Amino acid sequence: MEPPPAFLRAATTGAVFLCLVTALVHVLLVFLHVAPANPLSQRYSRQINAWVFPLFEQNWRLFAPDPESVNRQISARTLHTAPDGTVRTSGWFDLTAVDNAAVNHDPFPSHTAQNMLRRAWSSYLDNHLVDDRPRTQRALMTQQYLTNIASDRVAARRGGSFEALQLRVVTVPIARPVPAGGAGPDAVAPRAPETRFLPWWKVEVTSRGN
Repeated sequence: MEPPPAFLRAATTGAVFLCLVTALVHVLLVFLHVAPANPLSQRYSRQINAWVFPLFEQNWRLFAPDPESVNRQISARTLHTAPDGTVRTSGWFDLTAVDNAAVNHDPFPSHTAQNMLRRAWSSYLDNHLVDDRPRTQRALMTQQYLTNIASDRVAARRGGSFEALQLRVVTVPIARPVPAGGAGPDAVAPRAPETRFLPWWKVEVTSRGN
């Protein structure tokens, strides 16, 4: 059996070296992200955040879980301007229902169906005030990330063309469990659902789907 050509050995060695360097850089940046603030992480915070968010975000919820106290229904609608100038607004498309349908009765649901939309909205809340104005680069990034998720899912399910997209988020508080002896006189009545309409956001491309 003849040995592989020299260029093939060199290419393999280079690919292995590149993978090792990438892995080491990734581990270092994630470590600096989760470690206590230090001169190195403060000096290179912009580069660290650009690498970590939004795909490699780390938190301590595995060790100190923070269970959800509300259910959220996230829906989207689109806007399209026809060649004759007519502006058409679609009906609401329930993004959360699609994720729930993909998870229900599936013994091995995907991480995408379980967490992508939910975590994108949580990150958006962490970086925006009630006026929905992005005041930092990270806030702008989380807004664009949420827009991309919604527009891709609407296009995949509905097709068609659209230039802008709006989200509606209905927050339904989860009621406290009723004690075994029944609700007492001090029981707190469940809060009413809250509906939040986000601004219209332009999508990056004007034509999606067929």
